Amino acid sequence: MTPHTLLIIQVGTPPQDIRDQLGDLPSWFGNALDVAPDGMLVVRAFEGALLPEPRQDCVAIITGSWAMVTDREPWSEYVAQWIRTAMAVEMPLFGVCYGHQLMAHALGGVVDYHPQGREVGCEMIQLLPAAMEDELLRQSPAQFPAHLTHEQTVITLPQGAVALARSAHDPHQIIRYGRFAMSTQYHPEFTPKHLEAMIRRRAAMLVAEQREPEQMIKALRETPDARAVLRSFLRDCTGVAA
Repeated sequence: MTPHTLLIIQVGTPPQDIRDQLGDLPSWFGNALDVAPDGMLVVRAFEGALLPEPRQDCVAIITGSWAMVTDREPWSEYVAQWIRTAMAVEMPLFGVCYGHQLMAHALGGVVDYHPQGREVGCEMIQLLPAAMEDELLRQSPAQFPAHLTHEQTVITLPQGAVALARSAHDPHQIIRYGRFAMSTQYHPEFTPKHLEAMIRRRAAMLVAEQREPEQMIKALRETPDARAVLRSFLRDCTGVAA
């Protein structure tokens, strides 16, 4: 990744049974981006690890989590303050799921539980008109499948932020905050195996919600266009093909 460094801001870790099957979050992103472990600096912020000083020649990915942004954990608020500092120096930032919501919260948006409940499964992402003016997304398909699992959402965008895509359930699937900052509610790093493991783990809860876990699993598929958004962001910010 030279001359840039890829910083993985880890804001959570999967339950042990999922880690046993699939490893931890940094490996998920490394596999999605074809980046070896020695090409990433991983900071386990959710354990209180301190982040490096933001700088323009480093790209940061803020991961998903099993925590909730509205809990305002001290480590989470620390990362939120760091995001504000990083934005001020135009450090490239990409948030995923919790990272997506934390970026919105840090920059003045509102995050809370989705009023219609959780979104989980392989769902279609639909580009909004603003995406046609976005250099990164203008060549993307008008709609594409992506892997989703979340209870909280960005209710209100930060001032100046632009929604670039939605799903049937959530109006803020991709947000652009500035030239070098964007985020996705969906998980570009997931493969069908990741979401299958999470659906199986929550099968009883999903059945109680009148959902059909086995049908959800059968509907899973690869999501190359969803992943391409993250890969293209990294390429555009570093000049390195991801």
